[in-house]
Amino acid sequence: MGDARVSMTRDADGGIARLTIDNVERRNCYDPAMRAQMTEHLDELAMDDAIKVVVLRGEGGVFSTGADMNNAYAWYGSGDGDGSRRRPSQRRRLTVDRKTFGFYHELMGYPKVTVAEVRGYALGGGLELALMADLAVVARDTVIGTPATRFLGPALGSLHLFFHRLGPVLARRLLLTGDTIPASAVEHLGVFTEVVDDAAVEARASWWAQKVSRMPADGIVMAKEAFRLVEQLQAYQGEEVASYLFHAFGTNLQFDADEFNFVKARAEHGTKRAFELRDAHFDVPEPGTGRE
Repeated sequence: MGDARVSMTRDADGGIARLTIDNVERRNCYDPAMRAQMTEHLDELAMDDAIKVVVLRGEGGVFSTGADMNNAYAWYGSGDGDGSRRRPSQRRRLTVDRKTFGFYHELMGYPKVTVAEVRGYALGGGLELALMADLAVVARDTVIGTPATRFLGPALGSLHLFFHRLGPVLARRLLLTGDTIPASAVEHLGVFTEVVDDAAVEARASWWAQKVSRMPADGIVMAKEAFRLVEQLQAYQGEEVASYLFHAFGTNLQFDADEFNFVKARAEHGTKRAFELRDAHFDVPEPGTGRE
């Protein structure tokens, strides 16, 4: 039985399928089981000649807040078979991260057109999903960013993707500060296909999906492969190795006494309080706000 927190519907006559993340109480963050279910659905749709477009969306007005930080590091398992809680070895990190980033590599080269319907939050892996989509319709008030860099290091995620899609200046800002910003702040940059009011997102994403579904299926596949080749030659050289390599090394940080250690704080105070302590640690008032 599959994971019910990721569902799939398809309209074979219209050539459109929808993949929905439904983990509303956790703001649609995902764990390994959910990502495995996404992979299963995507693999099934890739082999369905009746489907031309896959719409990626989240239930409850939230796209995705990325990997579930309630089990940070638990993605790797202990590796010793005795169930003990110990830091994963670098060997295990590399092996697991190589498999993890394989999901994103397959999505970037997916043979169907992907349309992201983005509302609420697109953080961490959720932002990566939105940026990897061929077309993305994003609500202006959607909060985007990579806040996990504040406790797992600025080398998280698909660095080539961030620099290519966001640009080097914005990518550095988000990765080195962990800032989150509204999508309206990048509307003028053309990062996403459309940035619209929240109420219009679903209808606009559906409209884009319908437009693409009129294209010849074989033409779509040829175009996707051509796009992939061009990006690999111009922007993504070395990305397939660099992404998991930097992530594996970057998540093996040592923290000084005055640096925020999320995993330690979570173990001592729980996840919710750890997030509060994180926000307090990184709260640096801007000059002129009266909070200096």
